[in-house]
Amino acid sequence: IPGLSEMHYHWRNNDRNIETDFKLLITNGITTARNMAEYDKQDHVMVRNKINKGQFLGPNYYTTGPYLQADMLQSVEDAIKVVKQHKDKGYDFLKIGDGDGLSKEVYLKILEEALKLKLDVIGHAQHNLPIEYSLRMKSIEHVEEFIYIFNTPENYKYLNNDRAFLNKKAKQIKASGVYVAPTLVIFEMITQYLDEDKFSRLKTNGQAKYLPAKDSTYWLSDENHYRADFAGGKDIVGLGVKPLDFFSSYLKWMKTFTKILSDHDVPLLSGSDTFGMVIPGFSLHKEFEFLQEVGLTPYEILKTSTITPARYLNVMASEGTISDGKNANLVLLNKNPLEDIKNTKTIEGVMLKGKWLDRKQLDKLLLEVELSN
Repeated sequence: IPGLSEMHYHWRNNDRNIETDFKLLITNGITTARNMAEYDKQDHVMVRNKINKGQFLGPNYYTTGPYLQADMLQSVEDAIKVVKQHKDKGYDFLKIGDGDGLSKEVYLKILEEALKLKLDVIGHAQHNLPIEYSLRMKSIEHVEEFIYIFNTPENYKYLNNDRAFLNKKAKQIKASGVYVAPTLVIFEMITQYLDEDKFSRLKTNGQAKYLPAKDSTYWLSDENHYRADFAGGKDIVGLGVKPLDFFSSYLKWMKTFTKILSDHDVPLLSGSDTFGMVIPGFSLHKEFEFLQEVGLTPYEILKTSTITPARYLNVMASEGTISDGKNANLVLLNKNPLEDIKNTKTIEGVMLKGKWLDRKQLDKLLLEVELSN
């Protein structure tokens, strides 16, 4: 199959070299990654350039700039300045990370200035504006965002399940041309933290070894903030219902709307929002499984990670399929993913930019990650 795409990657821990994360991505057949934030003491343009120069092994790499919140965008002048900084630095995208705090004036100025400089704007939806405004971006990250567009902060427990309404909105989303990255796996992980049986199984699934020890210790303990805030019945946001029931209801809605978006041929991007026990690389295959549970066919799921990202990144001429004249980024599987998407995990080898990595070499990379922790 063509190399896979992790379209919502985060390098969360500066204590660990990003090359370690790349080993996890590559061993899982991921040959393209879109980084979704630049945190303090990170330089993802430098990372991208080093990969392109062959200075270390990494996937085709694209990056946003800093995770933009309202405190960085208080005025039109701030918007102009931030967009120019992004262009000057050489980021591939500008990501808006705040769905509530931006004024309409500032948001529109970002879009205006970015258009002038030919910089794509992506990120979280604008919850306080009609959906049409959010559809002006190139992509919306997280299907969860549509809950907030269709809702109000005061009525956050209400989930609109009117199928006629949801189909009408999906038709509007399709007509806009916007891409959507569902990222179901990151939200489902919250329910694993809160469900006692699932949390026990999470502790024994064997993937903690791929995280730094202090990270896995935190996330697999009662100190992790989801468990500290919610699991024991503590209710810091006044949910009025059991926290597990609340988050499960959100996840159920997100799955429903993801299927509706797919039915309307909205272009979907595969991504997992690597955070907590959502382990880079492995998490993308889990996202595939959720998409299959939702009702997408294996073929439709593979499109979200191959052809659709290639179109989105404007590299269809060289990526996205295995064909004459394209870059040699591909994955050799032992079982057919068109029969069951879980078969994307049966990786025998990965070719990254013409470099062949067989199963023995991939296992060596995984061992290096494990030993580094």
